[in-house]
Amino acid sequence: MTDATSWLPELITLAEAGGDWNLYREAIYAIFCRDFLETKPIYPGKRFAMKRHPMALGKEATFWHLIQEGPVEEDRIPDFRRCERIRWPRPMIEGLQSGQVRVWKNIRGQSQRIVIAVSDFSYVVILDERDDSVLLWTAYFVERQHQRDKLAKEFAESQKAGAGNS
Repeated sequence: MTDATSWLPELITLAEAGGDWNLYREAIYAIFCRDFLETKPIYPGKRFAMKRHPMALGKEATFWHLIQEGPVEEDRIPDFRRCERIRWPRPMIEGLQSGQVRVWKNIRGQSQRIVIAVSDFSYVVILDERDDSVLLWTAYFVERQHQRDKLAKEFAESQKAGAGNS
């Protein structure tokens, strides 16, 4: 882990489930349930929610967005970098005031999104902002440096405009 992520929980790997995808999926789903269904993170001034439907294999849509990647919903595939970091979204959401994350708002399509990134922009959590709530939308590892640079630029521009929080 980098210095930017050293404060976050340890990764959980497929090897810890003996290389068995089904066992691994259930293990990371248990973490998801603990962090987002059994209890909910606290987000300042808003109710925390998530997209539950469509359910697949008895698991909420948000869970699949946290562990899979791809532009076509029905064709998304597991992304092991996302899976390994399933423990990270909650502490990042709750760490908004800690200075360990960068937070700003952007517009994607018709939605106003809240982007929460570790300080080197290598991992982001995306929340969808609604009138009275925020929905956990997705989270992902940012693999390429040019993508990290683009996020850093977007964050810096939001700070100049006064739209960011930290």
